[in-house]
Amino acid sequence: MKFNTKVIHAGIEPDPATGAIMTPIYQTSTYVQDSPGEHKGFAYARSQNPTRSALEKNLSALENGYDAICFGSGLAAMDAILKLLSPGDEVISTNDLYGGSYRLMTQVFSKYGINFSFVGLEDAESIRDHITEKTKMIWLETPTNPMLNIIDISAVCTSVKDLDINVVVDNTFASPYLQSPIDLGAHIVLHSATKYLGGHSDVVHGAVIVDRKELADQLHFIQNAVGAVPGPQDCFLVLRGIKTLHLRVQRACENARKIAEFLLTNDKVANVYYPGFVDHPNHEIASRQMRDFGGMVSFDLKEDTIEMANKILSKTHYFSLAESLGGVESLIGHPATMTHSSIPHAERVKIGLTDSLIRLSVGVEDVEDLILDLKTALG
Repeated sequence: MKFNTKVIHAGIEPDPATGAIMTPIYQTSTYVQDSPGEHKGFAYARSQNPTRSALEKNLSALENGYDAICFGSGLAAMDAILKLLSPGDEVISTNDLYGGSYRLMTQVFSKYGINFSFVGLEDAESIRDHITEKTKMIWLETPTNPMLNIIDISAVCTSVKDLDINVVVDNTFASPYLQSPIDLGAHIVLHSATKYLGGHSDVVHGAVIVDRKELADQLHFIQNAVGAVPGPQDCFLVLRGIKTLHLRVQRACENARKIAEFLLTNDKVANVYYPGFVDHPNHEIASRQMRDFGGMVSFDLKEDTIEMANKILSKTHYFSLAESLGGVESLIGHPATMTHSSIPHAERVKIGLTDSLIRLSVGVEDVEDLILDLKTALG
């Protein structure tokens, strides 16, 4: 089954009771049993829900995984992954990542004896320099948030294939339409399904896809034991969004390419960060491991101040000033004061995240309107 067919059909069956083509929203907290322990596969809604099960089957197929496990948010999904670790374990993470991920690692899990190191992994071979006998997990974002750095997933996985280390890839920015980390050797894939998978800015959701039964069993246990599960309405919304994932992401890629090219020509802009440029670091790797370059573009200004960034952020019309990404509407944000404010200023500066850096999530509107919107704001 090809990807464009998977988004509509994988894991989805007509409702056996009515023939409804859309998966029903099973809005129930419990299920009647024939006798103690004898039921139709569903006992309690924290543990199983038919709407959630359909979504998990669909997500597993999209990422070519063994199984998928859904959660109430992307950070809840990340929390479950980190709970696979034990005190004393070490995690190597890319040094450019979502501020919420950094916060969860450094302010929550570090209290429980999990150690984190944040390093540049654009040279994938350098990963071996940071591995110790306590390293149990490698955490990758690619493209990274917000600098859009590219990490060679296959090279990282090959470097540690002889070690007892799980490679986790946050695939939120790319979506399964553009990138398949498990095919490249990753063990665990994370999604904030709030973003491209849902695609309509109307749901908060998270998902984990794994490559083998052992991990699936562990994460299903954590899902049930902790209870950070999504409701059936949320699962329905993500299922509905996925049906147009390929159409939405492809249009966002086309628009982002034209917007990045426009920004290069503007005299107020200092740097444009977009993996589709041939001079972007690791562009060749992006060309190899991605099917297109995504709908995210970041840029900073020649006048590198928060005040100048704020002037531009307050003047756009079609680009709405808001956190999040991946919806049909275009969004504009200021990482230093919004999505990445939990990262200390000194750490942000190290990775090139300037005070004037602006991040765009390019939507599916007419690209001429979007370019005019940015041109007016920059002017």
